Amino acid sequence: MSEIEPGMRVRQPDRPDWGLGQVQSVIGDRVTVNFENAGKLLLNLAVVTLEQVED
Repeated sequence: MSEIEPGMRVRQPDRPDWGLGQVQSVIGDRVTVNFENAGKLLLNLAVVTLEQVED
């Protein structure tokens, strides 16, 4: 997968119930994503996988 950048649309494949999310910020391995059904979450990319969603 390409580098995660603010503005990207993503999903977390292990948690489809979260819905689609938009990356808000990226600092090192820490990514803040605003998900449709889970709200704003801080995720650690060393532990969690995000998949980019093509528009």
